[in-house]
Amino acid sequence: MQIRAKKKMGNKKKLSPQECKELLKTLKARFEKNKNRHKDIEWAKVLAKLEANADKLWSLSEMERTGGEPDVVGHDKKTGEFIFVDSSPESPKDRRSFCYDREALDSRKENKPKNNAIDMAAIMGIEILTEKEYRELQKLGNFDLKTSSWIKTPAAIRKLGGALFCDRRYDTVFVYHNGAESYYAVRGFRGSLRV
Repeated sequence: MQIRAKKKMGNKKKLSPQECKELLKTLKARFEKNKNRHKDIEWAKVLAKLEANADKLWSLSEMERTGGEPDVVGHDKKTGEFIFVDSSPESPKDRRSFCYDREALDSRKENKPKNNAIDMAAIMGIEILTEKEYRELQKLGNFDLKTSSWIKTPAAIRKLGGALFCDRRYDTVFVYHNGAESYYAVRGFRGSLRV
């Protein structure tokens, strides 16, 4: 079956048939190499979902392009959706040095970062991980041993100017806070996509 998605041009997202083929090849290879992340899930079922939801391929390609190495980490039995999460060992390299959100970006008068995590996730069509999702990912391997990742921050904390991020150190997952306008070369964000 040929998959047709749309590449980002204004509101259109499209991948060429060749780009779709290459992406699916990459996703399948990663899926087969990391079976511990999705023990009772078959690639054929994931592929069928991707073929039926070709519009999601562009988001997966953006996750891949920015260094996220998306992989299946779960299956929602209620909705039938497969859950892809950025599974790169460190926070995706092309999504680092971002502050938390647009409000934080706009508040900086000098040395503004090039973007913010929340807007970038929305542009990519993915959701930034919650603390729970981040902790679930860490059960599947050791991630962010040298980097850190912004996570979805509760509104009450954000209203006071803060934002949350996580990493793994000393074989433990830590949740920290920072001013939402801060950004660091080793802090990015991880996202999830339901297909």
